[in-house]
Amino acid sequence: MRTSLAGLIVLLSISMTAKSQMKVGFEVNFIEPQAHYVEMEMNISGLTKDFVDVKMPVWAPGSYLVREFAKNVEGFSATANDKPVKFEKVRKNTWRIYSAKAKSVKIKYRVYAFEVSVRTSFVDASHAFLSSTGIFMYPDGMLNLPNTVKVNPFKGWEKVSTGLEPVSGKPFTYTAANFDILFDSPIEVGNQDVFEFTASGVKHEVAMYGGGNYDKEKLKIDMAKIVDEGTAIYGENPNKHYTFIVHNFATGGGGLEHLNSTVLGASRDKYADQKGYKDFLNLVAHEYYHLWNVKRLRPVALGPFDYDNENYTTNLWVAEGFTSYYENKLTYRSGFFTIEETAQALATAISNVVNTPGSRVQSASESSYDAWIKGYRPNENSNNSTISYYSKGEVVGMLMDIEIAHATKGAKSLDDVMKAMYQEYYKKLGRGYTDAEFKAMVEEISGISFTDFWAKYVNGTDVVEYKKYFGYAGINVVDENEGKSIPYLGVASKKVEGNMIVTAVSRNSAAWVGGLNVNDQVITVDGVPVEVAIEKMPVVTTKNVGDVITVTIRRDGLVRDISLTLKANPNVKLVTTVNENATDAEKAVRAVWLSGK
Repeated sequence: MRTSLAGLIVLLSISMTAKSQMKVGFEVNFIEPQAHYVEMEMNISGLTKDFVDVKMPVWAPGSYLVREFAKNVEGFSATANDKPVKFEKVRKNTWRIYSAKAKSVKIKYRVYAFEVSVRTSFVDASHAFLSSTGIFMYPDGMLNLPNTVKVNPFKGWEKVSTGLEPVSGKPFTYTAANFDILFDSPIEVGNQDVFEFTASGVKHEVAMYGGGNYDKEKLKIDMAKIVDEGTAIYGENPNKHYTFIVHNFATGGGGLEHLNSTVLGASRDKYADQKGYKDFLNLVAHEYYHLWNVKRLRPVALGPFDYDNENYTTNLWVAEGFTSYYENKLTYRSGFFTIEETAQALATAISNVVNTPGSRVQSASESSYDAWIKGYRPNENSNNSTISYYSKGEVVGMLMDIEIAHATKGAKSLDDVMKAMYQEYYKKLGRGYTDAEFKAMVEEISGISFTDFWAKYVNGTDVVEYKKYFGYAGINVVDENEGKSIPYLGVASKKVEGNMIVTAVSRNSAAWVGGLNVNDQVITVDGVPVEVAIEKMPVVTTKNVGDVITVTIRRDGLVRDISLTLKANPNVKLVTTVNENATDAEKAVRAVWLSGK
């Protein structure tokens, strides 16, 4: 045993030494940005084998869908000592280069980049946004290798914005300790408007592309407040520097978190609008809170990453849903919203979940696990069969927060759980947590069992007891639809080339039971030509529950009549008010719930 073990140690030592001597460097060029191409050069040195496999990730962490980034690669070639060497594609995202015992190889390839989103690359004559998982390849089995990236901006482009560490004395050259960091560092190249602010001792760079009516000085102050409030929860800000890459379009939205940066989509003309500006601050709060929740404190399945396959977890309701919840707390604590506005926003979030038929079919944990096959691949029936882990997780976060505050009489909150989890699993153990470990920490902090709560709201599909939980915090909530008998078809529609087309049918509604289908063209309702959305037609709104209406449709070119018996609208419309006569116990819960003190 000793001899075998010693031999194994020697072999491992040799393998590790070989890897440590390998170096990877990239050079990024733009020859035809107007045609949406980026030119890549990858240099690998220190090779010892007869061949090396290089791979392109198939997905981007934070966006749980296999996107097949290799589909955008073309013009792949490889040389050693300036001479072409044989290569072949051995897997959908893997190229094998037969280096013929050469110590180094140079690989060139082009990437077509023309998809506008926060998770995919886009290049045109005005700028380049490089989402790293779809741009950079890596040597198979060597994700831990350090690497360098030199960016050569296109003529007229003068700036590069990224969270990567700059190499001193070398313009537009950056280094990453490993490929996980490189893949977690998007790059913006062009003439973006750049400004900076410092908050929680960390320098923050904001790179604005696309123009807009934003006020830089106001943004510096307001974004800094969000940074400070997030840092206050965890007691530390883990970054030396942080980069916001903001893409301003005519209409834009969404964000994607990274280790020390984020990419945000925004509408360029909404900054001067009060609602639009607050929506942007909510987005900033969401993505910045990810610094702690998911980028460091994470489900055990989300790191180290497998870039070839799906990485399944049942805990996206925490990783993303709680982040959606905390954006409310951060913007409230930053002073952008009143307690009344925040309570109403959360009530609306509950309404959205309750009014989604899929919330009675799919649980929060199932939604998380099925993100790869359902969450990012919605169809016409998704609203009936699924629930977003964002929206359900936001609601679960609120309920859990108030439950903890109630159980501890205002002494503790979900803040204490998140901070304790961060310290235990990220700082101390250096790994992700399991669902059981998260539940155990909630029970430790609260001092009560959460088994029933988990069964109802995490692994189950129980209807949210919103009156109970809002009541714990001294918030009154009423359903304005309660007791009303409002006729309801359960159908959504829109005009397409002058025709009214059914776009959705709600489970168990009159349309569902009667057989109205998505893609049906609705011609008349009780003989009245359809000019507006079906649910808004007077011939529907003036009827009573139980009345029968006749809908004439065209389906596959054939005209037919469908009889529908109107049902009562099952949806809730929650409205909240702050109870000025709340008990001291309720006020204590409310204080720690929203203010953290």
